[in-house]
Amino acid sequence: MDANPNAAALSIVVMAAGKGTRMKSALPKVLHPLAGRSLLHHVLATTAGLGASSTIVITGHEAAQVEAATQSMERVRCVRQQPQLGTGHAVQQAVPHLGDEGVTLILNGDVPLIEAATARALVAACGGTKLALLTIELPDAAGYGRIVRNVKQEVRAIVEHKDASEAQRAIRDVYTGMLAAPTAWLKRAVMALENRNAQKEFYLTDIVAMAVAEGVAVVATPAAGETEVLGVNSPLQLADLERRYQKRLAEALMEAGVRLADPARFDQRGTLQCGQDVSIDVGCVFEGDVTLADNVRIGAHCVIRDARIDAGAVIHPFTHIEGATVGAGALVGPYARLRPGALLGADVHIGNFVEVKNSTLARGAKANHLAYLGDATVGERVNFGAGSITANYDGANKHRTVIGNDVHVGSNCVLVAPVTLGDGATIGGGSTINKPAPAGKLTVARAKQVAIEGWVRPKKGKPAD
Repeated sequence: MDANPNAAALSIVVMAAGKGTRMKSALPKVLHPLAGRSLLHHVLATTAGLGASSTIVITGHEAAQVEAATQSMERVRCVRQQPQLGTGHAVQQAVPHLGDEGVTLILNGDVPLIEAATARALVAACGGTKLALLTIELPDAAGYGRIVRNVKQEVRAIVEHKDASEAQRAIRDVYTGMLAAPTAWLKRAVMALENRNAQKEFYLTDIVAMAVAEGVAVVATPAAGETEVLGVNSPLQLADLERRYQKRLAEALMEAGVRLADPARFDQRGTLQCGQDVSIDVGCVFEGDVTLADNVRIGAHCVIRDARIDAGAVIHPFTHIEGATVGAGALVGPYARLRPGALLGADVHIGNFVEVKNSTLARGAKANHLAYLGDATVGERVNFGAGSITANYDGANKHRTVIGNDVHVGSNCVLVAPVTLGDGATIGGGSTINKPAPAGKLTVARAKQVAIEGWVRPKKGKPAD
């Protein structure tokens, strides 16, 4: 809308007061997640790019939760609808906060995938003088208000499904619940609404008949596709919309050259940037901001959040990565976990059942089996043995372990932080190290092995009578 000279006069009202009874959840309907963001946040992300002077969110059911979810958003104001007496009544609550000029765009907080281009087209169709309705033809129009036209195909009314006759229910051209109208006229129209209907509610759709009676032109603007106007009223509908959205994201990635083993088994819940020749196996989930550089391979059933994977790295199946960076050519997994602050250099190997947290591993370092590295600085070409850990927590504070270049840590060692292992040191298997290990030397700290003469293994006694 920035290119539109009337952009400053655009107001947006987002309907988000409904309970969502069919969701069968304590969570307000508009806060249910779709691709990692709430339904309402999807809508508000779209409205943020429309250049509106203000955005009003109508809250009602669990209003405090919905309002808290919008607190950090600029130019978003929440207005409560108490009690909820219909869509017209909801817009009435926004009237005191609307100006007298320009256009008001009304969107639904439970219709998350509305496109910005569609919203702009709806505002343009209004043009400041007309009532513009966003419509679509659906094969199954149950629950939607029907667009009633005259013989000239001019819009004359919207009839809600519950109030529609059998003939009207046969109409497939439906109102999506979204419209644009001249603000001054809209304010006057909604305040004149009556609740003479089966539900005793104030229907926003009744303003269509008012417009016709007053000679205000009513125009229908068709949506580009079904997915962007589908609402969420049940877990089934939410799941259907999730798959539709994921399919859209998957197709965009494949068009850009990413190899997805099966686009139907792919989930993106944030932003995903991919370089050239990236391949992603089935069942992977990407959350937050993730970057995959050229020639990265992601194995099956990995979960990756807020991470960067550099060129040529391979993430083997069932690996979890969060808040980490993986260097070029590194190998991670299977069944590995990189926690926040993990920074792997080039050609690092992290194997099965290895956990790394807040640690830096330099080029060529390896921890291939059953190990834990927390709060550690690991040098180049280090080999960290199976079953070994850094004991970084004393019960109150975290401490750091520093391991120099070319260190070899044997199996089942405990490095009690704070501790430093010098370059080229070797730690004998089974050692507990709580003092500095000198460079280039073998350090062993374990009990002396003894054999006890005359010892007899205990035997089970006979059961008592």
